[in-house]
Amino acid sequence: MNAPSTRVAIIGGGYAGMAAAVSLAKERIPVTVFEAGPVLGGRARRIEFQDQALDNGLHILIGAYHETLRLIRLVNPLGEKALWRTPLQWHMHEGFQMRAPNLPAPMHLIAGLCLAQGVSVTERLKMLLMMRKLHQSRYQCDSALSVTQWLKIHQQGEQLTRDLWNPLCVAALNTPADKASAQTFAHVLGASLGQTASDSDLLISKTDLSALFPEPAAQFIQQHSGQVFTHHRIERLECRGQDFFLHFKEKNDQKDPAPHQFSHVICALAPQQVNRLLPEVPSLQGTRDLIEAFDYQPITSVYLQFTAPLPVRLPCPMTGLVQGPAHWLFDRQTLCGQKGLIGAVISAEGAHDHLAQAALAQSVHDQIQSHWGPLPPLLWHKVVTEKRATFSAVPKLQRPTQKTEWPHLWLAGDYTQSPYPATLESAVQSGIACAQGIRQSLSRAL
Repeated sequence: MNAPSTRVAIIGGGYAGMAAAVSLAKERIPVTVFEAGPVLGGRARRIEFQDQALDNGLHILIGAYHETLRLIRLVNPLGEKALWRTPLQWHMHEGFQMRAPNLPAPMHLIAGLCLAQGVSVTERLKMLLMMRKLHQSRYQCDSALSVTQWLKIHQQGEQLTRDLWNPLCVAALNTPADKASAQTFAHVLGASLGQTASDSDLLISKTDLSALFPEPAAQFIQQHSGQVFTHHRIERLECRGQDFFLHFKEKNDQKDPAPHQFSHVICALAPQQVNRLLPEVPSLQGTRDLIEAFDYQPITSVYLQFTAPLPVRLPCPMTGLVQGPAHWLFDRQTLCGQKGLIGAVISAEGAHDHLAQAALAQSVHDQIQSHWGPLPPLLWHKVVTEKRATFSAVPKLQRPTQKTEWPHLWLAGDYTQSPYPATLESAVQSGIACAQGIRQSLSRAL
């Protein structure tokens, strides 16, 4: 049972906020979500361009995203059929290529390496030895090391570092290997490669990321007596005794509406937006300081729409490129049925940051053409850059807990305390943790 006065506000309709809302709504705890923008999803949302549904960032999931997949199965009528799933494969064009066979872990990885192309036997043995040592250490390493330093200690060769480790680090942590935390990288390897074979599966959404989870989640919440509002930007969070009052402006509203009163608040905004809402009280200064200390990394997505399907299909729906600017190409025709559309993702910072959008799109176009020959005429391009897509996953980074020092105020987001980097799974796990904390506090109060 819940106290009659219990009302939970969730500020932010991204993956973290919607995960928290679904978890509470499932328990019939009254919940209201406020999203400032017109579309749910946060930094993993749909954008509309030229009658196409695109994403503001091209994301993949892996089989180890247990909580994200559980919630997708709960709220999305298609369940996991909304995702393209394949056993672990790594296809760097004209570089390291591996496909794991259908075997139990870790034999799937060992067999995959034995059959891999584009890497010497010596390199494979060094990789297997490193993974064995990592497994024996329970995926723990020196927390002060960067990924680059850690790879050198384990004598990983130049080719494997270029074709596998560096691209994997940037893809998983969105942080260059010379800056990225080796310990965080080790946690990712442990979650994806150290458990069951299905945990290392790759999953790519067949639809846009808003339609994959946040929008079905909103329907689920409304069906369970909750509310979800878009175009509602919270301007101020006021505390009066044990209650919170949310002040906001609705779209095109000339007069400030009366504040909404709630017993609990989950702030599920991106970290760079959190401090403007946190009450200015001494007990929250430590949390403010941790958030203020973050550095950030961008993610750039480049969409190229051709007038006809490509004359040569990409080797895989997700194909890696060693020489930039694009790190990965996504065949949107195969994945989403969007004919003649290629999506390219550029993770983390780099020389591309200084290019104008048209120049960057042309550079990616030329990069594709250099590998697969002449392309059909380009109908349009769209470049989307999230300048603060994720925090920099550097060594010894301190992150705030979900439960704050202020009673009944919680933080949800991929930046909160977790052994993993900023991923959809980290965001979802944080939202679930907030919901569990609120349920437990309500149970103790009754």
